[in-house]
Amino acid sequence: MSQGPNRRLLALQTEILEAVATGMPVAAVAALLCRRVEALAPSAICTIVGISERGELSPIAAPSLPASYSAALAGVPIGPNTGSCGTAAHLKQAVETRDIATDPRWADYAGLALPLGLRACWSSPILARDGRVVATFAFYYRSRRGPGALERGIVDTCVHLCAIAIAHSEAQRRNHELAHFDQLTGLPNRWQFNAILGGLLARPAPSFGLILVDADHLKSINDTMGHMVGDHLIREVADRIRRAAPATTPCRLAGDEFAILVEPCADHAVLDGVAAAVLAALRAPFACDGNVLVPQATAGGAVHGIDGTAAETLCQNADFALHHAKETRRGGYVAFEPGLRTAITRRIGAIRDVDRALAEDRILAHYQPLVRLDTGRIIGLEALARLRLPDGRIAAAGQFHSAFSDHNVAYRLTDRVLAQVAADMRAWLDRGIAVQHVGINLSTADFRRGDLEARLEAAFGAAGVPLRHLVLEVTETVLMGGPGNDIGLAVARLRERGLLVALDDFGTGYASLTHLLSFPVDIIKVDKTFVDRLLTDRPSAVIIEAMIELGRKLDVRIVAEGIEEPEQRTRLQELGCGLGQGFLFARPVDMATATGLLAAGYLPPASPPAPAADDDPGLLVADRSRGLS
Repeated sequence: MSQGPNRRLLALQTEILEAVATGMPVAAVAALLCRRVEALAPSAICTIVGISERGELSPIAAPSLPASYSAALAGVPIGPNTGSCGTAAHLKQAVETRDIATDPRWADYAGLALPLGLRACWSSPILARDGRVVATFAFYYRSRRGPGALERGIVDTCVHLCAIAIAHSEAQRRNHELAHFDQLTGLPNRWQFNAILGGLLARPAPSFGLILVDADHLKSINDTMGHMVGDHLIREVADRIRRAAPATTPCRLAGDEFAILVEPCADHAVLDGVAAAVLAALRAPFACDGNVLVPQATAGGAVHGIDGTAAETLCQNADFALHHAKETRRGGYVAFEPGLRTAITRRIGAIRDVDRALAEDRILAHYQPLVRLDTGRIIGLEALARLRLPDGRIAAAGQFHSAFSDHNVAYRLTDRVLAQVAADMRAWLDRGIAVQHVGINLSTADFRRGDLEARLEAAFGAAGVPLRHLVLEVTETVLMGGPGNDIGLAVARLRERGLLVALDDFGTGYASLTHLLSFPVDIIKVDKTFVDRLLTDRPSAVIIEAMIELGRKLDVRIVAEGIEEPEQRTRLQELGCGLGQGFLFARPVDMATATGLLAAGYLPPASPPAPAADDDPGLLVADRSRGLS
């Protein structure tokens, strides 16, 4: 090759490499290369054809041929008889066709080339570093011939340049996918979600809705079955969302959180339909690594224009709806409404206040006596968390109860109450005050880490207080709050250690009788709502009477909560209820006041003398007789 062509090839190489380096799209680089090469070899018509991952032709550049020619080749599978380019890609070697009209490799495609005056073709494969054929570089001729020496030199240089340009393009595509798409599910990630959301908001009249979906119990599955199973679950959830809502744009925002953009969407009825379809699709079981999993998810949604117009407001309101669904309709869907923002804001404030109170040691225990209704004799106490405000006032649990939805706060608050109750009980025992039992309320958070037994042992063992003095109070919501039967097993182990277990707020949850079969308890506490209506509502009286009879037959003690009137006390005794607590006897009091009450042993209203000790079983259950103090 003479000095002139060498210089021109060097200039071509420099121009193409600069185009690649500056980020020019690969199709534009390929078109530029074809035009420059055709100027160097005027008798040649240059084309560059990509090879897809499926092994199909995908024309990239052919500036001197009509677009219809490239369109006809798109999607043609490579093979031993697919013209020069398809055959070169299939064989991974150059193919020279000196006469398209007679070459058998062109039998099915000559009708495309010959009418355009194309008589010969020479195609060379372009290989990636890993050996894949990613494209072909071809010269077409208008006469029956093969390449000359100059053209061979040009092709050698151009094949190398094309390999560089395509490798750079693939790297850019991979980087784009890493930056914009979730690698586990292939869904758009949070960054891309924000971009898509911004695009929707930029339209003249946006009409869309947003559903946020949380896959439930992912952490438990990762902890118990391994992250491989957890990853499989997430992929399954993503695939089912795609299939259940094909006209939407699903994204994966975080570990267990997905977003679904629904367009068009004029009102909540549209979102309700999409959410119902998605949640229904998720509930079907599937097999994974020898396990059968039943996915469950909770969702919340907001509609643009109804629940906000700014991206931040819309996302925040959908998140409020999701959090409310998790607290009230786990496994279901909740649509945003304005009241949720106030409730969630109040909850966030409560979490902040309790967290600060924990840090400043302003959480304390107050005690409400539990008495025999016939005598007023104190046979136990219920410990209730209280928060001392910075100004010294005491806040009851109802004022910060919403903070318990934060599992970390609830867990730490229980630890603080356990420590104080243990210290107070030790002080009572040291003074010779016969405290039989103290009830401690537990939340779902206390069972999640599987360390409740160790925490109880640490608190009360350090104080030298036998665990038989404790009553652990749980609600039906807590019993339903854990995956599998973990909470039931924990309750059974604690009862074996000598602790009593009380089912609190009985009658206000779901399938209460089923819970008595699944979670054996020692005490049933009848909720205050039934006691409030006892004197005026016959069904409430019938329900309480049925509970009392149920407790008698199951050897379970019945305690009526919220007794505020003497007539309620009398009626409960007539129905056969022997134990109760409420403002009629005493409000929750601090440790010093509780000490005085315990020392006195009885509470008003005035009562007859107490029976002998062996006739006063207190909270003991007949078939689980244990010492009291």
